[in-house]
Amino acid sequence: TVPQFLLPYHIKTYSLFVPKTNFQVSYNFLKKVRYYDMSTFLFSYGYDWKTKNQTEHVLNPVMLSYTAMANKSQLFSDLLLANPFLAKSFEEQFIGGASYAYTYNEQCFPNKKEQFYFQLNAETAGNSFSLLNSIGGENISSNNPSRMFGSIYSQYAKLSIDGRLYIKVKSKSKIALRMFAGIAHAYGNTSTLPYAKQFFSGGPNSIRAFLYNSLGPGNYQQNTSNKGILQLGGDVKLEMNAEYRFPLFSYVKGAFFADAGNVWMLKSDPAKIGTPFSLSNAYNDIAVGAGFGLRLDVSFFVLRLDIALPLRKPWLEENNRWVINQIDFGNANWRSNNLVYSIAIGYPF
Repeated sequence: TVPQFLLPYHIKTYSLFVPKTNFQVSYNFLKKVRYYDMSTFLFSYGYDWKTKNQTEHVLNPVMLSYTAMANKSQLFSDLLLANPFLAKSFEEQFIGGASYAYTYNEQCFPNKKEQFYFQLNAETAGNSFSLLNSIGGENISSNNPSRMFGSIYSQYAKLSIDGRLYIKVKSKSKIALRMFAGIAHAYGNTSTLPYAKQFFSGGPNSIRAFLYNSLGPGNYQQNTSNKGILQLGGDVKLEMNAEYRFPLFSYVKGAFFADAGNVWMLKSDPAKIGTPFSLSNAYNDIAVGAGFGLRLDVSFFVLRLDIALPLRKPWLEENNRWVINQIDFGNANWRSNNLVYSIAIGYPF
């Protein structure tokens, strides 16, 4: 990180906020037990600046990442063979694009009774590569994808917004509300989003009554009996969360919460997994859960334990998706199939 704009021309900056130029080079290794090994190389170059205390801009005009897979198991190969959509999302793993993020955060004003947070993220990839290939006379098509440096490159646009409201109701209690919406679309050289760029739902920082990344797409029921199975994502995500946070004793705090949402594909995939997104019918696929949590909050560190149960399961028959009437805490089988425990670091939002 360099504490100034590295540009061939001068830009006026505010003396209170030092702008930054960021260079990042990273390597990530992931071993998905029983499935594959994945290595990801990333390079990014960009700028970070503030115009006010509560606003921040992050622009990365250059983002390059390349993912290589090795040691694919027969189980993984069979899974891809049975699901062409999933296979395609793992095929196109070379990404070259740009991103921009705008953040407005009033939490820097601790005495404000109502604190608003808003973040917009926009990302695009593959357009420069497609332009170069088009100039070279290639016909850009997902059926016959072009390559850059020997690899099929992804081409997509992605947009998400995250809005939050924190309301102080007592000196140490607050209501926290959040709404997230995101949409992504693959086009040109690719027909499917890269797996790492898809939206997922469920887990400690999402809808806590459902296991990590296990919701959707649409009304599809994923197999959660095998915890190592690959989760499926989507092109669209809608999510709403609400928490009432209150002190219990010393550094221990409690929270009652409710979460709702899901992910969808923009169109039916070749394996016909889940209902595709429809604005008029999306409410029908919404999953709902609620629960209680404990937080060990020592200011610089928060350890969180949440217990949640589903109230609405979108994969059930249309008139039977609300399952509130089936709650039975005295039944060990019900508890095993419905109660979800999460341990996490930090608040979910």
